[in-house]
Amino acid sequence: MENLQQHIEALLFASEQSITINDIKIILSTFSSEEISEESILASIVQIQEKYSADEFVFEVVEMSNGYQFLSKKTYYDLLNMLIIHKEKKKLSTAAMETLAIIAYKQPITKSEIELIRGVNCDYSVQKLLEKDLISISGRSSGPGKPILYETSESFMDHFGLKTPRDLPQLKDLHTFENTINPEESMVGAAEPISNAELAELENEEPNTADEALDAMIAEEFAAETNVDVNTLEESEIEEVLLEEANEDADGIDEDDLNSDNNEEDEISEK
Repeated sequence: MENLQQHIEALLFASEQSITINDIKIILSTFSSEEISEESILASIVQIQEKYSADEFVFEVVEMSNGYQFLSKKTYYDLLNMLIIHKEKKKLSTAAMETLAIIAYKQPITKSEIELIRGVNCDYSVQKLLEKDLISISGRSSGPGKPILYETSESFMDHFGLKTPRDLPQLKDLHTFENTINPEESMVGAAEPISNAELAELENEEPNTADEALDAMIAEEFAAETNVDVNTLEESEIEEVLLEEANEDADGIDEDDLNSDNNEEDEISEK
């Protein structure tokens, strides 16, 4: 295989964890359709280690966990530690926190579903959460286009001290309301308690309602027209007086007036 050393170097550089010789062999054989021996792979790794042992490089190839990985040199440990501390001090933005909360409670969830809930584009927030290893890709949805599904990562669980997403606080745990009032606290506009004596006095008091005022006005008009005090009559007697007045009014209608009204209606209908 041509440029074997460069291909192995690319695999070591791109691997997030240490990669074994066997894994390198399988990947290279699949890629080139050629059988790559472990001896040639090991020889290439030795050449890569010699190359990066020079002082001009800040990282080197280290053997660990039965594999090999690029790591920074010890000389720069303190500097890189300061970088990690500086990164951890940076807080998540409000948009990233909202996106993380939606993923935590709705996982697994697609980016389009997150944007539907938030109402804005979430590309940047999702990317930042992936960089901070707070979320991870869990697969693809079975919907149209098979979009990527996101869920919280193990780092998220470790950071918040959770075993599973079911351990997340529920809404009822976040908002607790007490249906009690502290009697020592004064409330603006609150009514003072009514004693039993005052309550009895209010119950016995005759309210001046709108209905009683209307009844009083009708009684005054009735007394003015009939010269009879309505307070001295029973209800049945009042009805008899009113009925008599209605009959008298009906008898007093002029028949000529009725005839003239009928004639006018006939003329209007003919027209």
